[in-house]
Amino acid sequence: MTNYSSIGDRITGYAINVFMGLLILITAYPLIYVVLASVSDGSSLMAHSGLLLRSYGFHLDAYAKVLANPNILRGYGNTILVVVASLLVNMSVTSITAYVLSRKQVLWNRYFIFFIVFTMFFNGGLIPFYLIVKGVGLMNSLWALVLPFSVNTFNLIIMRTAFMAVPDSLEESAKIDGANHFTIFTKIVVPLSLPVMAVMSLYYTVEKWNGWFYASLFLKDRELFPLQLILREILISNSTDLMLGDAQMDQAIQVSQTIQYSTIVVATLPILFIYPFVQKYFVKGVMVGALKG
Repeated sequence: MTNYSSIGDRITGYAINVFMGLLILITAYPLIYVVLASVSDGSSLMAHSGLLLRSYGFHLDAYAKVLANPNILRGYGNTILVVVASLLVNMSVTSITAYVLSRKQVLWNRYFIFFIVFTMFFNGGLIPFYLIVKGVGLMNSLWALVLPFSVNTFNLIIMRTAFMAVPDSLEESAKIDGANHFTIFTKIVVPLSLPVMAVMSLYYTVEKWNGWFYASLFLKDRELFPLQLILREILISNSTDLMLGDAQMDQAIQVSQTIQYSTIVVATLPILFIYPFVQKYFVKGVMVGALKG
């Protein structure tokens, strides 16, 4: 007797595998295209049309120009400073606030709805951010990209939900042994919530690494520009005057595209290297933070 259920399951499995393979291919091709274009010869790349499945020539001149550009290196430094400072501020403020709001016996817990509405208002509004930054004298300072964005409402809700999943019995036992809230927070809640903490750290890091909009509003000094703002200028201007000297302008048309692609690769690779280290926490952290409460 034919097992139609088994045949149907296998057909469904094959269909899912084909679909996921096509999805991976569609997602990965733009990345592959950028990498291949960045190491191709500029004139050959401009003459090519259609799919790019191999590099045309193998040249690293564009990467040499990118890495030698002081704007790129300075942008890297500024971005790293913003990411590190923001991560410390974001995780500290978000975790402490989430802990306070997750404790049932804490008086501030009743103001949770008000706090969420308040932070959503400031997270979603440009005018309040601008007024705050200008009012406290943070204009044209890297701190303008850190302090006003100390908490993300979405991340706060997830972390609060994860902290609420910690069994009350552990907290009660710790209090019997004389532990205060600081000890409970650092010795019990945080260690049990490491997957969520890792995911939130990744969210904040990616957000700061890719951020350019507020930097374009708050920063006027080019020496303070983060990497993504430099990259945006290069891509929008479609010129190489930021990368090349006057003596090299006759080669600008040939190398402009390869410089743009290599800049994208240089700006993207560091953040991609972070994902393998937090991948094992990602699904677990999101599910714990989103479903338990």
